[in-house]
Amino acid sequence: MTLKIGIIGCGGIANGKHMPALKEVAEAKMISFCDTIPERAQKAKEEFGAEDATVYTDFKEMLEQEDLDLVHVCTPNDSHSFISVSAMESGCHVMCEKPMAKTSAQALKMIEASKRTGMKLTIGYQNRFRTDSRYLHQVCEEGALGDIYFAKAHAIRRRAVPTWGVFLNEEAQGGGPLIDIGTHALDLTLWMMNNYKPKYVVGNTYHELSKTPNAANAWGPWDPEKFTVEDSAFGYIVMENGASIFLESSWALNSLGVKEAKTTLMGNKGGADMNNGLTINGEDHSLLYEKQIELQTGGVDFYDGEGDKPEVLEAQSFINAILNDTEPVVKPEEAYVVTRILEAIYESSKTGKPVQFEHK
Repeated sequence: MTLKIGIIGCGGIANGKHMPALKEVAEAKMISFCDTIPERAQKAKEEFGAEDATVYTDFKEMLEQEDLDLVHVCTPNDSHSFISVSAMESGCHVMCEKPMAKTSAQALKMIEASKRTGMKLTIGYQNRFRTDSRYLHQVCEEGALGDIYFAKAHAIRRRAVPTWGVFLNEEAQGGGPLIDIGTHALDLTLWMMNNYKPKYVVGNTYHELSKTPNAANAWGPWDPEKFTVEDSAFGYIVMENGASIFLESSWALNSLGVKEAKTTLMGNKGGADMNNGLTINGEDHSLLYEKQIELQTGGVDFYDGEGDKPEVLEAQSFINAILNDTEPVVKPEEAYVVTRILEAIYESSKTGKPVQFEHK
């Protein structure tokens, strides 16, 4: 069976991840493209669409006119919620790009819509599908690390501020590196720990380098006047069972400890980190050990890689969940907790106080 797919938002993340991935999935057929800039939707249709694919500038018109099975929402953060809700109410399953939403209230509306309509919803945390992530998750599930009571979620860039689109616009995005890349690191960490019950959060955000004119940057200097989000953010999360997590995120930071979408785990039986590949550590017969995991799947002259691309596995996995009526790998309830924690870090930074959580 082939699923008829619509793409809402044909910008950077759609072109860089979603559409190329879907093109490699046999059961996927992209039949409709929507963007507020018609030229972008047209270009996407020509490059990725079926021969008779359609183009729209209004997502509501697309949902009314097209018979879609699945919609990929690839728009700025502040529109994730209402577009996803509209799509599910129109009878479409939804893959929404991360973060789930700008606020936890918006994220909750998405979960409610999924339950109300029976449509499946997942969030684009493709780093779960990396080879190292899948291996480490299996290790954690088997209990090899024991109870994980301390972890670090890493999302540190030295100078890599995205200067295009609305990344620097707090109103459209809800924040900077914390909500952009910190969200990936936190999702990975919570998933490994299988712990989604935060007790309280303390956090700080910083605007220390954002006002630098003519700054060194991977994508060219940013405009200090338009840089309205934080340049770095840090949070300390205490879970109900006593476990704690340190989350670090930055687009611009005077640090050489660059690492993005990675986690470090410490349990009472062993530990793991993704700093230089994937390393498992522990104690065996009164001696310490470190085990480096060989992630390469090469071995022949013409092929050397790390298995399938995470974004393709992500797309295929969700389509399989739809076709087989199974749960998605990234459950919306899990992504909701990520959003709640990120929101709490921003709130704690503004108030200077810890943010307590209540679980119903």
